[in-house]
Amino acid sequence: MIQWRKTQVERWDAWTGETNLIAVTVVPELGGKAVSLRNRKTGREWLWHSGKLLGNRGYGTSFGDGDESGWDEMFPAINAGVYPHEPWQGRPIPDHGEVWSRPWEHRVTDSEALSCRIDGEQFPYVLEKTYTSPAEGTLRIDYAVTNRSESPFSFLWAAHPLLQVREGMKLHVPAELTEIEVSYSAGERLGTFGDKHAWPLAHGAAGEPIDLRTVEPNAGRFAEKYYFSGRLSAGFAGISDPATGEALTFRFPADRVPYLAVWANYGGFGGNYQLALEPATGRMDELAHAVRQGEAATVPARGVYRWHLDVNML
Repeated sequence: MIQWRKTQVERWDAWTGETNLIAVTVVPELGGKAVSLRNRKTGREWLWHSGKLLGNRGYGTSFGDGDESGWDEMFPAINAGVYPHEPWQGRPIPDHGEVWSRPWEHRVTDSEALSCRIDGEQFPYVLEKTYTSPAEGTLRIDYAVTNRSESPFSFLWAAHPLLQVREGMKLHVPAELTEIEVSYSAGERLGTFGDKHAWPLAHGAAGEPIDLRTVEPNAGRFAEKYYFSGRLSAGFAGISDPATGEALTFRFPADRVPYLAVWANYGGFGGNYQLALEPATGRMDELAHAVRQGEAATVPARGVYRWHLDVNML
């Protein structure tokens, strides 16, 4: 069971939900983002904060012009671009999507569920998410996209939880995953868009071995975004701290969320030191590319696409 109470973070109204183990704080007005995800028993804060004041410059602005902190929802695309087919062909989609920079409607039900929703800006959809706790140590987020139009709607969704990390922490993914495809690599250490490498041991541009399972030092040089090749048959990803035994695991239905990405920023982008595990409904950040490859999710006309994400702590 989770209990919600109204709180305030900086100058923003927020809601904090607590179980015996987990505390999460959500700011509906800031794209429905979570600004804190804390282990109540150890005191560990899992979400990274940039040190900037919370806030953003509104719809259509760059993610980097906002606070860049916490856990945002990226939808209906990740990279800025245009919608690829009719009846909305050519309509612009901003950086990181439409929903992270706008207020969400919200309500608390019997103090045990926080429900948030937002209408599309350029497209006729409603995106909803509801936070509950079905078991001790588990935070569940149920998602639904409703298509209000008479045409199918293709989209990318990815969770974007920026995590605090330190050198030596370990990533955990299904054993079936043996290859990655690069979306971005600072200085082209892993090459350019579409280049592929073995997981977990890749090789850099100079032939140097890179253990992608292990969080690297904050060297100020490296930053990569990559997707695992192909669809998942098991939906989970996690990170652990061997020094403390603490761990954070994401579980999700692979038939609805069939892809997984990693953003590993070891000082190479903006000087930030952070990592994100990103379960995703599509692949490779660019909606037009995903549609061409048959790797975007689609909600049928007047239909609903549902999925969930469980967050487990140790």
